Amino acid sequence: QVQLVESGGGLVQAGDSLRLSCAASGLTFSRYTMGWFRQAPEKEREFVASIDWSGAWTNYGDAVKGRFTISRDNAGSTVWLQMNSLKSDDTAVYYCAADLWGNGGVTPGDYGYWGQGTQVTVSS
Repeated sequence: QVQLVESGGGLVQAGDSLRLSCAASGLTFSRYTMGWFRQAPEKEREFVASIDWSGAWTNYGDAVKGRFTISRDNAGSTVWLQMNSLKSDDTAVYYCAADLWGNGGVTPGDYGYWGQGTQVTVSS
């Protein structure tokens, strides 16, 4: 079955960097647009970034534009989220998601597969 496993979360200070990884299995990874979302306590799940199946284009949420970078390795079935200049507002559970031949949708409903999430906590 399809599995998306996030890793790399943790507790950091404001201004630090963190790199999240999402390892995919059970699917033909190169056919999937991949996305990162996050959800803070008592808030809705928020779009962070997406990358198309070829890696040719990326899309970012306004809150992270210029600070976060999404990338992927189709040979290794992995997608990363490099997070720089972290702020306390970035504190959330971060989820990896996959959308078959997707067009980089920004809503959770656009994605068919989800990981279980990894906690990122930024202290100010």
